Amino acid sequence: MQARHFLLFAAFGALTTQAFAQAPGGGPPPGGGPPPEMRAIFDAVNKSCAGDRTKLCEGKEGRDGMMCLRANQDKVSAPCKDAMSKMPSGPPMGGPPRG
Repeated sequence: MQARHFLLFAAFGALTTQAFAQAPGGGPPPGGGPPPEMRAIFDAVNKSCAGDRTKLCEGKEGRDGMMCLRANQDKVSAPCKDAMSKMPSGPPMGGPPRG
């Protein structure tokens, strides 16, 4: 009888752990990436600045590519400038404050 109770509690524990591991609304767990609004901005910058990154920042991708584009903001195309203007100017998410 005790073994049956133990198995029941173990199964319940496994199910509740799995349920709480997911974020409300079915989205990614907390800390699992940028919010949808920021993701849309990043996607727009990537699309609008692809040619500029190839021309000005050859071989740089991700954060390095974005930093290169910001360093060359005076040389990028108008669509790229427009997309980049919507990006926050503060520290990257999770990074230390800039001083």
